[in-house]
Amino acid sequence: MRVNVAVAGLGVAAQVMYLPLLARRPELFEITAVCDLDPARADLAARRTGARAFTDPWAMLGHGGFDALVVLTAGSHGALVAAALSSGHAVLCEKPLAYSRAEVAGLDHADRLMVGYMKQYDPAVRRAVALLDGRAIRHFDVTVLHPTGESQLAFARVLPSRPSAEALEPWLRADEEALDTALGPAAPAPWRSLYADVVLGSLCHDLALMRTFAGPPATVEHAAVWEGPSIEAAGALEHGRYGLRWHYLPGHPAYRETVAVHHEDGSLELVFPSPYLLNAPTVLTAASPSGAGETRAVFRDVSEAFELQLEAFHALVTEGTPPLTGLGGALADIVTAQAIIRAAAGNAIGGEANDA
Repeated sequence: MRVNVAVAGLGVAAQVMYLPLLARRPELFEITAVCDLDPARADLAARRTGARAFTDPWAMLGHGGFDALVVLTAGSHGALVAAALSSGHAVLCEKPLAYSRAEVAGLDHADRLMVGYMKQYDPAVRRAVALLDGRAIRHFDVTVLHPTGESQLAFARVLPSRPSAEALEPWLRADEEALDTALGPAAPAPWRSLYADVVLGSLCHDLALMRTFAGPPATVEHAAVWEGPSIEAAGALEHGRYGLRWHYLPGHPAYRETVAVHHEDGSLELVFPSPYLLNAPTVLTAASPSGAGETRAVFRDVSEAFELQLEAFHALVTEGTPPLTGLGGALADIVTAQAIIRAAAGNAIGGEANDA
């Protein structure tokens, strides 16, 4: 069954990943509507896809003509996701679902929601989960080395979206109100940016991977931020501990994300390339005992995680198959993100984070 799909937000994620992958799976999807606050971006995408162009997501929802919505807009997605679900659409929402828990409290029809953590669908991650086979984790360890977005996208020739100040203003205001709720209205701008852009914008992928392997953290006992920015956090899992480190390194030669899972019988290590490189393999190394020594097996699979995620979204729309992350997992990540910022910022933070 082919699903008629609309795409809201035509920036980097749409141009580099979603539109090309939707187009190469015509047996699963047909793009019937596209939307961007910049009319030029919307018109160009409409000409390339044959879809109807919109510059207002609410107008696109009101017009209809599609079964499912892919939300790729900047900032918080809570209000648009809530409206789309209420109007009867299935939704694939790129992370984060929202900036605050209040935005998605009482969300209707959440069984039709999928939150886009594509690394959960990476074949290396699925193989690692199978190899772990339910073993208790002693330690979950992450290091992210993050160069500039421009350096990661040098190959892509992404066309910028330039909406008018009038079109953008209500969305920016809504984001600030959501951050007021999440962190308190007095939260300084650097902490608001760190929370929204770094923890919920990038490190959240590793929060999702931690959930995948071990469940959400039991505690956030330590967090620190220093120049860069760099951020680290640590605490307890149900049966072990975790450590997260994220570094913005403008001059670093390449994006590199290393995830290590240590258990009683060995270790699993995943090394992720830049997410903008389609069909670039994540390298999985599995270490296990062999007699008096060690066996190390290396796996590479070029199946594209974003494409596998779209297949899972199609299964949600057509068969009701639950996604790997829905409302519950997304909310757990928001709570953890708030706890990390609270642990790092202390009394500078209020709002929902005080209860995270």
